[in-house]
Amino acid sequence: MFMDFTDVNKACPKDSFFRPRIDSLVNSISDYELLDFMDAYLGYNQIMMSLEDEEHTSFLTDQRTYCYKIIPFDLNNVGATHQMLINKVFKGQIRRNVEVYMDDMLVKSRMANHHIRDLDETFRS
Repeated sequence: MFMDFTDVNKACPKDSFFRPRIDSLVNSISDYELLDFMDAYLGYNQIMMSLEDEEHTSFLTDQRTYCYKIIPFDLNNVGATHQMLINKVFKGQIRRNVEVYMDDMLVKSRMANHHIRDLDETFRS
């Protein structure tokens, strides 16, 4: 099934939440010995809709009305919402041993013998 959220997206103000620039992320990893890249694309499918916004995603079938409980990927602000939540989860690690851009994450360690510790901290967050 395809949902067209064009009208919903036009009615929603664009969230201008800060996203890091790619060049600054590349520069931020230059002095690190080990890097682990992770793709958290499934994270988008775990962000709950706020109850008051569910009705804006409703659709009809011949049997009943449904609405999204999880934010659909096609909404304008899903990227900014995801980035905001990820930044909150990894608040103490970003720039120190984690970098995040959208759904791509990087665990970085200045010394190889600290990498397992840095990964463990990330997975426990």
